[in-house]
Amino acid sequence: MIKISLIGCTGSIGKQTAEIVRKHKEEFCFTALACGRNAEGLTALCSEFRPSVADCKTEDVSLPSGVKKAQSTEELFTDCDVALIAAGGFEGLSYTLSAIRAGKKVALANKESLVCGGEIVLAEAKKYGVELVPVDSEHSAIFQALSFRRDTAFSKLVLTASGGPFLHCSKEQIARVTAKDALKHPTWSMGAKITIDSATLLNKGYEIIEAKWLYGAEYSQIEAVVHPESIVHSLVYFADGAAVAQLGYPDMRVPIQLALTYPQRLACCEFLDLEKIGVLHFERLPKEKFPCFALALGAGEAGGTCPTVLNGAAEIAVRAFLEGRISFPQIAETIEDALNRIPKEAADSYGSLADADRLARDTARKFIYG
Repeated sequence: MIKISLIGCTGSIGKQTAEIVRKHKEEFCFTALACGRNAEGLTALCSEFRPSVADCKTEDVSLPSGVKKAQSTEELFTDCDVALIAAGGFEGLSYTLSAIRAGKKVALANKESLVCGGEIVLAEAKKYGVELVPVDSEHSAIFQALSFRRDTAFSKLVLTASGGPFLHCSKEQIARVTAKDALKHPTWSMGAKITIDSATLLNKGYEIIEAKWLYGAEYSQIEAVVHPESIVHSLVYFADGAAVAQLGYPDMRVPIQLALTYPQRLACCEFLDLEKIGVLHFERLPKEKFPCFALALGAGEAGGTCPTVLNGAAEIAVRAFLEGRISFPQIAETIEDALNRIPKEAADSYGSLADADRLARDTARKFIYG
């Protein structure tokens, strides 16, 4: 029985994790559940799964009998085998560090942990002897192609991108899109923030930064290509010219479940019907139409607190776009302004990252609201 502490239990990844636990009750159980502010959703999950502890930022959460409210973040990781960190945004980094310091295996679905704190997270994981396992579909694909060894030698990593809903739109068309348009992802079902990040291709830039930290790659060894069908989830090239890819229907339950069980595999999703799929397509990623991608790469290469500034400004900009306060192109403009205004600092502590995050958010708000 694998005991799971699930952080971000009411979000998209959290809900799919709950589906997996329902299907394999003899394999998994939850010892802790935590969410942001969806008290009703947390209560329902606690009633069903009966974890030992639970937490929610909403003060008036009503937990069922026998489920204790966690008195600290550390208490969420006391009795688990694996911490699945699916909390969104910069906030997820603190949970990742707490789980590592508790000596727990971390199944990482929070991109910001490595985008903002990659150096710190890896140093702490090494210090505490903790295993990091990727949950992102692209990084899970690479992990599988490397035979579940993040230290396997390779020549090049290729991340695939669906291209989002605006892949074949002109710049003029993209300038007029609405939040409703951007939330219509062509292949994946995800939360609102990551869906918008996929539409801007900021998400793919994040994944390249993640790949650098997860696999010890140079940026020159990582690239992204457009693959509209979202069947090939990533590829790894080796010194002899061979490429190994992982294929599957676009379903996050596969990488979530595998992060919990590998190298064992359990029944999960439908097998690929290759004849039905037919031809798969790959094409160049049109960077000129999606400036957020270039901004992410530039911040990653600059290092220090730049990726944290990138992410903090992006979180404010995406929220403003979803609320109809700014246009789609202004997401990139907001991020670029913050990166230009805020000097790079050393990312040598969580405190330095938290300071950069606050400054980035304040700068983005001033840019948007004046």
